[in-house]
Amino acid sequence: MRFRNFMAIDWSGAQGQRQKGIAVAQCSPGDDPPHLLKPATRGYWSREDVLDLLLNDLPPQTLIGIDLGISLPFADAGAFFPGWEGSPADARMLWALIDDICADDPHLSAGSFVDHATLSTYFRRHGGREGANFHLPGALHKRGRMRITEEAQARAGCRPYSNFNLVGAAQVGKSSLTGMRLLHRLQGRLPVWPIDPLPKTGSVLTEIYTALAAVEAGRPSGRTKMTDYGALNAALAGLGSAPVMNQGPIDDHSADALLTAAWLRIAASRTELWQPAELSPELARTEGWTFGAL
Repeated sequence: MRFRNFMAIDWSGAQGQRQKGIAVAQCSPGDDPPHLLKPATRGYWSREDVLDLLLNDLPPQTLIGIDLGISLPFADAGAFFPGWEGSPADARMLWALIDDICADDPHLSAGSFVDHATLSTYFRRHGGREGANFHLPGALHKRGRMRITEEAQARAGCRPYSNFNLVGAAQVGKSSLTGMRLLHRLQGRLPVWPIDPLPKTGSVLTEIYTALAAVEAGRPSGRTKMTDYGALNAALAGLGSAPVMNQGPIDDHSADALLTAAWLRIAASRTELWQPAELSPELARTEGWTFGAL
């Protein structure tokens, strides 16, 4: 075990500066309970607060999991945006494209990207606006395009959504796009696995799917969300963690972050999770992967 701290971030792609949907939890090796971190400023976390934490205030040797998609589907069509001559060649170029188009969007939001005249045709947006390129020609289902790692999530009993889908309470497209603006700003400062190789020392950030942690903790695959400390502590016990000493209700974002921090603590030393069979060098640089998906 080379990591000495474990941090889970439940992310949000909602509009506005401060987000109820962002929660950050941390734990250390052993079985002590995870705890929530608060932003340096009062109130809820902002996306800029999280960026500042990652760049300037990380404990040493931290494994950070962030609940978003670090890229878009690529392998199914050989491109993020098939048919568009400006389609980026890899994930880092995708992050740069999003950040460039959204340069004037405040708070690391990504509205300009999904409203782009050409790129909007690849997304399903509110108001029944499904772009002509949301589905690949001949697609047999209505879920939209999926990454290889999302197919692996589904095999584990989870219910992933396409990152091109921006509609519905369970969608992760908006949070993924805003998160890619954050990832663009981490380049050269904090490795992002598997876009970057796993370093032998130091901290590293990776994509997580909190439902994977909840399922391993014993939660039913269709009921991974927890809204009271009793349910959270039962799940923590399933991961070998001491309970959080609170009672009553808890918001599901905080519960997700707390449980996933404890899961990262026991998952980080599993060699197979860092070496999924389907993760080729090409896939690593284009689509990335979700830590814990096999």
